[in-house]
Amino acid sequence: MHISPDFLRRVAGVAAAETLPRFRAQGAVDNKEAAGFDPVTEADQQAELAIRRLINAEFPDHGILGEEHGSENLSSSHVWVIDPIDGTRAFISGLPVWGTLVGLTIDGEAVAGMMSQPFTGELFYADGAGSHYEGPGGPRRLATRKTENLAEAISFTTTPSLFKGDMRKRYDAFESKVQLARYGTDCYAFAMLAAGCVDIVMDPGLKPYDIVALIPIIEQAGGIVTTFDGGPAENGGDIVAAATPQLHEAAMAALRN
Repeated sequence: MHISPDFLRRVAGVAAAETLPRFRAQGAVDNKEAAGFDPVTEADQQAELAIRRLINAEFPDHGILGEEHGSENLSSSHVWVIDPIDGTRAFISGLPVWGTLVGLTIDGEAVAGMMSQPFTGELFYADGAGSHYEGPGGPRRLATRKTENLAEAISFTTTPSLFKGDMRKRYDAFESKVQLARYGTDCYAFAMLAAGCVDIVMDPGLKPYDIVALIPIIEQAGGIVTTFDGGPAENGGDIVAAATPQLHEAAMAALRN
């Protein structure tokens, strides 16, 4: 299914109208997790409501799964998956590496999606016909790098501390094999993979709204996204994304050892 880029731009626009005025504005931050810190802001909540209103108006028969306001009509074959601010920790820290994620699944498969970073004026999207960038430097088609070997790869993860127990040892062994390892940036790292700047992004414990929008952006740019065991990534879990199938297999092999 081909999704109009104009509709994705409109989604990005209504979200930005809620997030940008609140960015670096020192607004209130609530915690969703009693035993830890899972921040949520008014920007998260209001941006998702704005996105949902636009989707409901344009596609009233489609379902919606959102991080902040739950689900509706999930029995539909077409379901939109929303993370209004992926990287809320970056958002409340004033760092412009958060993004608005909106993806579309059809019968459980991610087919279109967008990542918008309104502070930098960037939009990364996949419309079913390709993966694209709009922003500083002008519009262009996205394409992953052709890296096949870990020794030549740049990798990202949010933080190694997310890898627990034996998996931490496996991650450390993997990291020792890559050329450069960097941390943080949430969805922005996945967008950089699609843009040909990063080769591997590996993050455990993702929710569907953390990854669904990014799957088609990466895949339609030539990359591959799966769980650590090679399964589909649409339901979240432990996720590895790579620029090429060969590099993806090398990353998974390093994790198995």
